[in-house]
Formats: sequence, C-alpha cells, structure tokens
Amino acid sequence: MPDKEADNTVECRCVFSKLYQWIGGVINNYPPVCVCKELPAICRTNTLFKPDDTIPLVCKIKYMKILFAILFMTGLFKMAPASSNGKYTNVNGLKMYYEVHGKGFPLVLIHGGGSTIGTTFGRILPVLSKTHRVIAVEMQAHGHTADIDRPLSFEQDADDVAELLKQLHIDKADIFGFSNGASTTFQIAIRHSHLVNKIIVASTFYKKDGAQTGFWDMMKNATFEGMPQAYKDAFLEINPDTVALHRMYERDVTRMQTFTDIREEDIKSITAPALIICGDNDVVRPEHAVEMYRQMQHAKLAIFPGGHGDFIGELNTLKPGRHEFAAVQVIESFLNDAETK
Repeated sequence: MPDKEADNTVECRCVFSKLYQWIGGVINNYPPVCVCKELPAICRTNTLFKPDDTIPLVCKIKYMKILFAILFMTGLFKMAPASSNGKYTNVNGLKMYYEVHGKGFPLVLIHGGGSTIGTTFGRILPVLSKTHRVIAVEMQAHGHTADIDRPLSFEQDADDVAELLKQLHIDKADIFGFSNGASTTFQIAIRHSHLVNKIIVASTFYKKDGAQTGFWDMMKNATFEGMPQAYKDAFLEINPDTVALHRMYERDVTRMQTFTDIREEDIKSITAPALIICGDNDVVRPEHAVEMYRQMQHAKLAIFPGGHGDFIGELNTLKPGRHEFAAVQVIESFLNDAETK
C-alpha cells in the first residue's frame, strides 16, 4: 500500500519513503511520513532502481540530499562514541574510566561538575590530541565511572588522578581542569607536585569569595530540575540508570554546598607554571582570577568574552555553529612554550 503524505491526500511514490519506513519506522519507531514531499513532481515517479541515464540530474541531487537527511535522522551517521579509546583501571578502590588520544607529552583533562569528557572537552580534544598524549578522565560518579561508598572530594579526585598516572608510568604531565576539574587540578599541584609539569585552571576559584554574587545562594537552593539538560542527556547516553544520575547530581551539589577555601599559602606554594583562564561573565569573578594570577609564582592569565566555558566549547554554553574557540591557541601556546617548561 503506498505511503501517504502528512495530509493523507497525495501519494508518495519515491523509494525514499520506503527506505524511511524500513530504517526509521521499524528500527526507531518513527511515525509514517513521506520524506519526499519536497521533491519536484518529475522526481516523484523516478526511483533509484531505474537505469542511471534515465534519472534527471536534478532528481539525483535531490535524492542524495534526502538520503543523507534520512541517515542522519535515523542515527546511522552518528559520531564515533568517545568511549572508542576508553579503558578502565582500579585506582584507590574506584573503577576509573579514562581515554588516551594522540601522542606527545602527557596532558590530563579533568571535566567539570555534572559532566563528562565529552561535555567539557569534546569540541577541543581532537585539536589537543594532535600535539599531546591526552589522558582524559571521568571522575567518581561521573559518566562511565560509577560511584562508590566513599566521600566525594577534590582531594580524593586528585589522589585518584595521581594513582592513574602512576599506573600509566607517567612521571610528569600537564594538567588541564575545567570548573570543578580545575579545583581538582589545584589539589594535584598541591598534593602531588612531583607529577606536575604545568597546570591550566579554567573557570574556577580557590575561595568562596571568588564566585559571582548570588552563586552560593543558587547552590543552597539547587534542584535536580535546574541541572542543565545537556548534562542529563550526556550522562544517560553513557549510563541509562536514572538513579545513578540523581546520585551524581546530589554528590556534586553536596560537595559545592560544603565547599571550603583552599589556604592562600597553598596557592602561593604552587611552583608549576600555571595558565588561569575564564570568561568575563563566568562563575568566577574576573577580579578573583587576577588575584590568583598575582598570588601564584609562575602564572599567566587570559580572560575571554563570554560565560562559563564559552572559550573551550563547553557543551552547556556552546553556541550553534561555533567550531573555533578562543582559548585553544592560548592553551597550545602556553603548553608548547619552552620558557615555561
């Protein structure tokens, strides 16, 4: 029986309707529609099964555009999952997930709160891995790394990353953390300074006063409904367990609600070259970023237009159509600068 267009009055005779029904209707349970209704009338009676020289050129072009649309729509053309390079290892009782990309000097990437490797670094990881051996991690309760029965803290996260580097036989690495991952980066530089070559701390503060006005009131009254949908979707794509998602959310919120300042003397004790980056409309006040810059012994500072993670393409602040991110060149220059080795 022929397929019908949405208004049920015009028959859709082109082969793509059948293709859609088989791929989309059967596999993905999409409703029956005619995907060829925009075709010129001359093309609706032609099919891919006719001899090639009998199909008008305009139809061939239209066919190919529709075919690609169908493949994208039904999920046959999806990007390779981030887990294609993923591995697990036991660190301090935690089955930690990590990925290794590229070759070169080791660069550890530590995602933000509520996030995954992909949500924080997915847009810039391919660039960084061209010149570095990128070790991207997912911390306790996040993404592929399941939660376990122990407190969640930046200090523990730092110890977990240090143990991972030990198991990978990495004596020194550059560490790049975003948001909560930057708080973990500070702790690595303080607790495991022998492992650190350089650090990049993005969109973070070391004391509560460093956050924008109203941030702590927002955290005090945080709700699961207020969690960015992009983070929820990314977690559930990796782990469809909604209980685990709620647990991760509760863990992160509790950690921020009980946030304690890092001692000023500990910040001043960091000897590794540091790049501090944030947006001018970020969670961290620009004035606090300047304060960190002045307190650290070998620091550089870059403040970019935009919000929390705009400058690296962080998923929740990603603007449609953006493929270039302001911080990448600055990050690469800092990591590759021999004078800061």
